[in-house]
Amino acid sequence: MFVRIHLLSTTLESNKMVILRIGKSEPLRGRITIPSDKSISHRAVMLSSLAEGRSVITNFSNGADCRSTMNIFKQLGVRINEIGKKTIEIVSDKILKKSDEPLDAGNSGTTTRLISGILAGQNFDSQIIGDESLSKRPMKRIILPLTQMGAKIDSVDNHLPLTIHGQNLHGIVYHSPISSAQVKSSLLLAGLNAEGQTTVIEPLLSRNHTEIMLKYMGANVNINGNEVTVSPSVLTARDIEVVGDISSAAFFITAGLIVPGSDFVIKNVGINETRTGILDVVQRMGGGVNIINQRVVSGEECADIHVKYTDNLKGCVIEGNDIPRLIDELPVIAVLASQADGETIVKNAEDLRNKEADRITCLVTELKKIGVDIEETPDGFIVNGKSKCMLKGDAELQTYNDHRLAMSFYIAGLVCEKEIAIDGFEWTNISFPEFEELMNQLK
Repeated sequence: MFVRIHLLSTTLESNKMVILRIGKSEPLRGRITIPSDKSISHRAVMLSSLAEGRSVITNFSNGADCRSTMNIFKQLGVRINEIGKKTIEIVSDKILKKSDEPLDAGNSGTTTRLISGILAGQNFDSQIIGDESLSKRPMKRIILPLTQMGAKIDSVDNHLPLTIHGQNLHGIVYHSPISSAQVKSSLLLAGLNAEGQTTVIEPLLSRNHTEIMLKYMGANVNINGNEVTVSPSVLTARDIEVVGDISSAAFFITAGLIVPGSDFVIKNVGINETRTGILDVVQRMGGGVNIINQRVVSGEECADIHVKYTDNLKGCVIEGNDIPRLIDELPVIAVLASQADGETIVKNAEDLRNKEADRITCLVTELKKIGVDIEETPDGFIVNGKSKCMLKGDAELQTYNDHRLAMSFYIAGLVCEKEIAIDGFEWTNISFPEFEELMNQLK
């Protein structure tokens, strides 16, 4: 008999630490609607704030990261009204105004890197700050190319706080050494207000939500494989419906595949081809996932996903072109791999070390505590399948202030023999405050 336990055992008001205890789960059944895509929500606020006119954004993400973006644009003089639980109205004259106070990006790397491109071409100076975790994340990857465009950015050894001195920018052709949607988007947003064309060429295609939304709002943008070019453009205000977040859906997909007897549908999931690496990996592993009710919403592909428990998953190799399309899902894929037959090898994922935490080291360290046979490599990890992974549980796992690690450990707890504790589970509020509520719906 499966028993799922959701118990907030400790809450310390001084630092808001939350320890969550989670035990083996009964089958997951029903239908849920996945929350809004964070990446698209960020961009909807940014581009609507740069357009002239009124935009209504529905199904906007309530996560702390997206609220950081929204609050920054309020500071920059954009009129933003919350007219429903997940609906906001943006009225903009496309002219941003200097903020008298620093712009606080909280924990959001997306906010920081994308807005840096926008602020670099303004006629005023700005300072971006963030929390302790964000302040440790590298910003050289955007500072270098923006400086090539004429930007002037002061930093603390290429980390926050950033002081951006608004300058007249010029377009460049930038061969990005890494595939990063944040780098690409930062330069494209800078290019909207630069002289001439701005071209970004990536080694592999990263997620393309910025390009899709630029086209949707009338920007002069040209896409040719891994190369995208933008010219100075006037954006047209348009209503935007945000599709569900496939990175959030990945936790439920994994849970459904590994918790015996599970059978449920996840509604309204974005299936942009630059984000569906998780679905490709599940298919390779033989997982019971079907895509139904496909449609297009505000320029983005969307569908419902039917998930069924699969007891004969097979290990696979994840590398190269896979990585940009599932970089955020790799922690929970490690959990999935622990319940598959054979070896799962993840390569070319060294950028995981530059997330909220060094996700490779932290993931390996914590999963070993509960019985996962996992090895760290310089650019990824190796999981030896379920014949060697005896998920005994009976341990306390640390989240390292990383929301994706917290949720991945929760999913692992659903198939552990004994209850586990997750220390710092409150970090899920950064990206997915509805996570536990939705898990409780699948009964």
